[in-house]
Amino acid sequence: MRKLNNNELNRITVEDYKNAKKTPIVIVLDNVRSAHNVGAIFRTSDAFLIEKIFLCGITPCPPNNEIRKSALGSTNSVDWAYESDTNKILNNLKNSGYKIVGVEQVENSTKLSNFKPKQPTALIFGHEVDGISQEVINSCDEFLEIVQHGTKHSLNISVCAGIVIYKASQSLK
Repeated sequence: MRKLNNNELNRITVEDYKNAKKTPIVIVLDNVRSAHNVGAIFRTSDAFLIEKIFLCGITPCPPNNEIRKSALGSTNSVDWAYESDTNKILNNLKNSGYKIVGVEQVENSTKLSNFKPKQPTALIFGHEVDGISQEVINSCDEFLEIVQHGTKHSLNISVCAGIVIYKASQSLK
């Protein structure tokens, strides 16, 4: 067994990415403060052909050196936009036929293992400590929760996003 080199991985170009059919998922980051987390979410979004990322509130935006370090160029492939008001984006997405799904620990949340999206989906991820704001929670159609069994009841947002984006993208292919 040997490790594959970059030429053998059949990576597409940024232009090919822009022209590729996307997975009908958008990511909404509600006041995520860490540029490293934002960059990691860009990179994961690139890996799964996500349509777009919306950066809201205090969420840092490219160009940003900390985003660049973890995004590794994916800010050039994945479409993104900034909007100070998260609910404005959510209302526009709802009106365009997206199901608004918050990833948060709330009453009556859906276990991620049971999540099977059937329509274009907006996945909302919140602040690293405070999570999704209550104002944004009030705008969501559904909530996902990753069942955890340890002493901590949260994951790093970029790890959480990677798990959820993978699961959702597999259902919507």
